[in-house]
Amino acid sequence: MVTIRSDLLLDDAATGIQTGTVGEPSVSASSTGFFVTGNWFATHSEDRGASWQFLDPFTELPADKGRFGCDQVTLRVGRLWVWLLQYEPPAPGKGNIQRLAVSTTGRPGTWRWWDLAPTDLVPSWRSVWFDFPDLGLTRKHLYLTTNVYDTQDRWVRAVVVRWPRSGLTKAGPLPHEHWTTTTAGSLRPVGGAGTAGAGDTMWFGSTDLASSSLRVFAWPDASPSVTQWSVRVSPWDDGDYTAAGVGGVGGVGGAEWLTRADDRITGAFRLGSHLGFAWSSGRRAGRPHPFVRCAIIDEATLKVVAEPDLWSATGAWAYPALAPTVSGKVGVAAYFGGQSRPALAVGSLSGFPPRAGAVPAWDMATVATSSHSPVDGKWGDYLTIRPHPSRRTSWVAVGSTLQGGTNRRNLEPRVVVFTA
Repeated sequence: MVTIRSDLLLDDAATGIQTGTVGEPSVSASSTGFFVTGNWFATHSEDRGASWQFLDPFTELPADKGRFGCDQVTLRVGRLWVWLLQYEPPAPGKGNIQRLAVSTTGRPGTWRWWDLAPTDLVPSWRSVWFDFPDLGLTRKHLYLTTNVYDTQDRWVRAVVVRWPRSGLTKAGPLPHEHWTTTTAGSLRPVGGAGTAGAGDTMWFGSTDLASSSLRVFAWPDASPSVTQWSVRVSPWDDGDYTAAGVGGVGGVGGAEWLTRADDRITGAFRLGSHLGFAWSSGRRAGRPHPFVRCAIIDEATLKVVAEPDLWSATGAWAYPALAPTVSGKVGVAAYFGGQSRPALAVGSLSGFPPRAGAVPAWDMATVATSSHSPVDGKWGDYLTIRPHPSRRTSWVAVGSTLQGGTNRRNLEPRVVVFTA
């Protein structure tokens, strides 16, 4: 059974009124506090959410390499708060940067940072830019996955960068390695349960709709090379994401909310001998509404051992995030809507690890339901869940709902601690 331990609403003081309906929230947690980011705010609590201190991403760090843009990710690495910020290109036809910042306290004015531009990876990459980043952790490295686009906003490649964890605590240059592919995009790194993250190897995945497959990649800490596989899974659809709310399409307070949805992987974990990946799918046979596809893979054989989709006969599920705990459980945070406006929900996977003759199933609990749907139908593109840093069977998740209206000023981010 899922039990919500706390549901912390971030008010205007916490977010600086810099929220957006495409919220893209991220959270990291220590035993006593939280660091939360979203479009276009950051905020920090040192007292388990009793109070919050706003950090403005536009002004907290210098705008010397372009203006802060949108995407942010935060992760706890040892005793460090890690904050990744994406910037806009400083001029048309120029590349942008993604900035990796660290702090021991998370307070304003305490951050050190390193900048990463496309030309830092390949000098000839002068007219491409980074977008859609994520962070992952292993025993020895911090990993960044990101897409690369040209000046016409066309996807050209995906990149994985890794930095040594030991370098994050030191002043001076931070060495990096990178790997790139032009055949798989929007790579999602797996999350792990403990301080070692995913362990000694980082795994990451991407969907391949044409072949009904997952492309799965492994980069061991001790190796300079990445190995990849193609794993066949059950079909999904990247077309019909229609999920109108109460008022129907165009109805006041109940309009469409999945016009931005696609089949990028947004949830991934490594737990024991299993890898898990989850993504949003449009409706298809046997699934009357958009739903979450999930595939669990045996790490040794690279074979699918279970496909516990998250779906409903009454509404749509989308934007899944996954995280394991050290007790061996898998948690999820996602959005649900259709006959209701988009709601934030959390849950866990019962029947894990998969056993012969048994199909794992999701046990879900609604945190909060929006009073309205976004006026332009745009929601997403991701939310975040992390294993709780000190409670073995708990998670920390961050999402949002709309309350009292349809625009970005009505967005209410919320941090949820729950147990299963």
